Amino acid sequence: MSVNDRFGDIGGGPLASSIALASFVSLFPLLLVVIAVIGFVSSGDSSFASSLIGELGLRGRAADTVNDAIATAEGSRRAASIVGFGGLLLSGLGVVGSLQNGLNAAWQAKGRGLIDRLVAVRWLLGAGVLFLATAALGPLLRWAPGPVKPLTVVLGLALTTVLFVWTFHSLGNSSVGWRVHLPGAVLVAVGFEVLKLVGSILVPRAVASSSALYGSLGVVFAVLAWLLVYGRLIVYGAVLNVVRYEKAEGTVTVEIEVPRIEGEVPLTTNRGGAVEESVDATAD
Repeated sequence: MSVNDRFGDIGGGPLASSIALASFVSLFPLLLVVIAVIGFVSSGDSSFASSLIGELGLRGRAADTVNDAIATAEGSRRAASIVGFGGLLLSGLGVVGSLQNGLNAAWQAKGRGLIDRLVAVRWLLGAGVLFLATAALGPLLRWAPGPVKPLTVVLGLALTTVLFVWTFHSLGNSSVGWRVHLPGAVLVAVGFEVLKLVGSILVPRAVASSSALYGSLGVVFAVLAWLLVYGRLIVYGAVLNVVRYEKAEGTVTVEIEVPRIEGEVPLTTNRGGAVEESVDATAD
């Protein structure tokens, strides 16, 4: 309950929404990169299109659509790669900026200015490697024998935990040591694994249902809603670390400046800096 209360005090909902929106925007250049990769692969392998269609189990019009898309990707692979990678870098920095704002709000710390940009680039490079390693576990899990499959799940949890320990430690402007960030990272890692399992069932249904009601715009609603769940989970993980740290190390009281309002004297504020109580300055 204390974690949930703190989440509300710092405006966790809007922070999670900013992370979700930035992540959604980054999907578009990511799709361009995927198109470029498909174009380069298919141009060197004449059987790629038929193999992909066979793996997906597509027939008729759906198979023709995928085949046409692959042919288009081959023709636009160079332009898509340049635009995609450039856009992915810019949108990735936007995602990292939203993460930094959320983590600093949880710790009530200020940003580091231009240094945050350099930290963001470093994080993107390292996180990209970890994301690729985590994504590779999907095919590995599909082909692994039964007794080995639980090990791949454990490895996925470990990689995600390492990713978010590093995320909480490097992106936030709080020098408290990596061990402090471990509980929240474990929470996020377990939550991510659960959401991936649930999402494999719910997200296709949500997309299909939204598409039937609202057309292409429905896909946007479904994806944004799911990304918002991920965003809230990340902020909750950061808040959990802060609450645990305060219980162990205590807190300090600092003075803050607020706008002067005639006839009111602010007494206390909440964690977000909003005045919670005030009295009439003219009262006896």
